Amino acid sequence: MIRPSGPDSLLVIVPALNEEGAIAGVVKSIHAHVPGVPVIVIDDCSSDGTIAAARAAGAFVLAMPHHLGLGGCVQAGYKLAYELGFQHVIRVDGDGQHDPRDIPRVFERLRVSGCDLVIGSRFVEQGGVHFGLVRSFGIRFFRLVLRPILGKAVHDPTSGFVGVNERALAVFSRSFPLEYPEIEALVVLQRRRFSFEEVPCKMHPRTTGRSSITALKSLYYIAHVLLGVFVNVLKFDGRRHWINPNPPGGSDG
Repeated sequence: MIRPSGPDSLLVIVPALNEEGAIAGVVKSIHAHVPGVPVIVIDDCSSDGTIAAARAAGAFVLAMPHHLGLGGCVQAGYKLAYELGFQHVIRVDGDGQHDPRDIPRVFERLRVSGCDLVIGSRFVEQGGVHFGLVRSFGIRFFRLVLRPILGKAVHDPTSGFVGVNERALAVFSRSFPLEYPEIEALVVLQRRRFSFEEVPCKMHPRTTGRSSITALKSLYYIAHVLLGVFVNVLKFDGRRHWINPNPPGGSDG
C-alpha cells in the first residue's frame, strides 16, 4: 500500500490513455530521477497494454472504470493523494514528452517557495518548443487573457507538467476542471488567492502514439477554455459580493 513518508512527502501521478509504447519508459525514468518516490499511473480505460506495461515498469495503477477524460483522471489522482495524506503531488503526462529529470526542480520550488502550484514551463529561460500555428496562437492568446486575471504573467498556461502542495491538493480533490483543465485550474486557485510560480523545463517530441489535439480541436479548446475561465471568474466574484454586499465598515443604519 502506498504511504507518504516524512514531512515533505511526494507522489507522482501519470494520467495515461493508450500509451503502451511510452508509459514504461516514463515510469522507469521517474524512478531513476526521484528514487523512492511512488508513481501512480491513472489509466483512462486504455484499450491497449498500458496497464500491463505500467505495472511491469514498477508503477501502481489506478484504473478508471469508465473513460473520464484528462481532467477526471487528474482529479482522481489528486483525490487519492489527498486521502492518503501526501503533501506534494507532481503530474507528469504519460506520452513521454515531459522530462522526469525536471521533477526535482519542480519539487524543490514547491518546498522552498511557499507557493501552492509550480508549472514546469517550456518558455522560461529557454527558446521553448515549436507548435502548429493554431496551438501557438492559443498559447499566446491565453497569456494575454490570463495576465489581468492572475495579476502576473504566465509563460506556459497550457503545460501539464504541474506540481501542487497540500493546500491546492485539498481544493482539487473536491473540484477540478474536467476538460482541458490546466488553464481553468490556474484561475480557480487565483480566485482563492493561492499563488503559483514557473520553472524552466524541457519538453521532448512525442515518439510513440499520436496526439489527440488537431487544429480543429485546438480551436474548440480555445473557445471552451475561454468560456470556463470567465465562468470561474464570475462565480468567485459573485460569491464574494454575495458574502460581503456592503463595503467593510459600512452600515445601513
